[in-house]
Amino acid sequence: MQKQQNHTEIKIKDQKIIKNNKLSIFEAIIPIIILVGMLAYNVFIFGDDSLSGSNQFILLMGAAVASMIGFKNKVSFSLMMNEVAENVKTTSSAIFILLMVGALAGTWLVSGIIPTMIYYGLQILNPTIFLPACLIICAVISVATGSSWTTAATVGIALIGIAEALGIPLGMTAGAVLSGAYFGDKMSPMSDTTNLAPAMAGTDLFTHIKYMAYTTIPTFIITLIIFVIIGLTLNVNGQAADTVEMLRDIDKAFNINPWLFLVPIIVIGLITKKTPPLIALTAGTILAAIFALLFQPQIIMNIAGATELNFNSAYKGLMTAITVNTSIVTDNEILADLFTSGGMAKMMGTIWLILCAMVFGGIMDAIGALAKISSYMLQLFDSIFGLFASTVFTCIGLNFTASDQYLAIVVPGKMYSKAFKEKGLAPENLSRTLEDSGTVTSVLIPWNTCGAYHSNVLGVSVADYFVYAIFNWLSPFTTLFFAALNIKIRQMVSNKV
Repeated sequence: MQKQQNHTEIKIKDQKIIKNNKLSIFEAIIPIIILVGMLAYNVFIFGDDSLSGSNQFILLMGAAVASMIGFKNKVSFSLMMNEVAENVKTTSSAIFILLMVGALAGTWLVSGIIPTMIYYGLQILNPTIFLPACLIICAVISVATGSSWTTAATVGIALIGIAEALGIPLGMTAGAVLSGAYFGDKMSPMSDTTNLAPAMAGTDLFTHIKYMAYTTIPTFIITLIIFVIIGLTLNVNGQAADTVEMLRDIDKAFNINPWLFLVPIIVIGLITKKTPPLIALTAGTILAAIFALLFQPQIIMNIAGATELNFNSAYKGLMTAITVNTSIVTDNEILADLFTSGGMAKMMGTIWLILCAMVFGGIMDAIGALAKISSYMLQLFDSIFGLFASTVFTCIGLNFTASDQYLAIVVPGKMYSKAFKEKGLAPENLSRTLEDSGTVTSVLIPWNTCGAYHSNVLGVSVADYFVYAIFNWLSPFTTLFFAALNIKIRQMVSNKV
C-alpha cells in the first residue's frame, strides 16, 4: 500500500483505485454535472457533428474542472498526470485494434469481400427476417470468438451494408448487431470481460457463466421477439427493396466469388483459437490484400491511377485502400455509399475521442472521485435489492465517467465484494451483476471506448442505435427485476464463496 498525503492507492491487478478522504461527494459529482451540461449544450448546437471534435474538447474541459477540485483537495498535478498516463496506456491495445480495423475495412472493400458478403446476403435475407437474423448471426459469431469488437468489424460491417441496400434503418440494424455481439461478449468463456468479472467477484468462470444465463437468456429472447415484431411490421421502400438491379450493379463493379469468404472464415477461426486480435486482424488485412490482387486487379489499378498492374501500382493501390479514403466508382447511388472506406485515417476521430475521455477518467480517478462515488452509492442502500441497485448504478456511472468498460467491472467488483459477503450472497451474484450492467452498457455511451469504437466501425451514431440496442439497455433492468423478486439470488453455502 502506497501513501501520498491523504491518498491511499490500492493496486488491483492492472487497475488502481485511489481514495481521497478529503473529497466530499458533492465535489466528486461536480465535474460530472458540469460535463453533462456542457455535452448536452454542445450536442444541441452541433448535432451529429459534435463527435467531430467539439465533444472531445468538452471532455478536456470536464477534466479541467475535475483537476481544479483536485488542486483544492491537495492532489498533486503529477499524480493526476500519472493517472491520465495509466489510463491512456490501457487503451493502447484498443487504439491499435481500431487502426487495424480501418485497414481491414479498406482491404475487404477493394478485394470484394464486403461486396461479396452483401451480394449473397441480399439473396438470402429479406427485410422481414433480417433483424432477427442479424441478432442470431452476431450472437453465434461473438460466442465463438468471445469478441464483440471482432464481430462488429467483420459480419457487422457486412450486415450494415445489406441493411442499407434493403432500405432498413441503419440504427435498427446496428442495434441488432450489437445486441447479438454483446450476448457473446457476456457468455463466451473466451471473452475478457467474462473472465474478469468472476475474478473480481471471487467465483470461477463456469459458475459465473451458468449463473449469468438466468438473466441473459431471457433478455436475449425478449430482444429476439421484439426484433421479430419489428421485422413483421417494417415498411421498406419498394425501390430500395428491389435488389435485382443492385445485384447486377455489384456484379458489374466487382468479381464476385465465393472463395472470398475464405478470408473472414480464417479471421474468425484465428480469434476462436485465441489468437490475439491484432494478429488476427493483421492477417485478415494481408490476406485480403493478396485476394484483391487475384480477384480485383482492375480496381487496384484504378485506385492507383495506373494502366497496368505491376509492383508499384499494386503497392500504391493497396496502401491507399489501407490508409485513406477509398471509393469504388458505381452509378448506383446506394452502392456508392457502401463502396466507400476511410481506411486507417477514418479511425483517427475515434482515437481522439478515446484519448480525451481517458484524460477525464484519469483525473476523476486521481482526485478520488470514482472511489468516493462508489462508496457513497454503497452507503445509500441497506437492503439486498438496494445492494444490487447500487452495483448496477455504479457500473453504469463508471462507464459514463471513467469511459472504460474494464474499470466499470474492476472498481465495483472490488469495492462491493465485501458487502455481498456480509449480506450472505454468493459471489456469482456480484459477477453476474457486473456483466449485466458494466459490460453491456459501455456501448451506449458515445465517449466510452466501446461506444466510440462501435459507432465508428458500423458508421452509425450511438444516438441512432441506442434505442435498438435492446439487449444492452434491457440487461440492467433484468438483473434488477430478478433481485426485486428474489429470483435466482444464490446464498453463500457454508464457507464456500
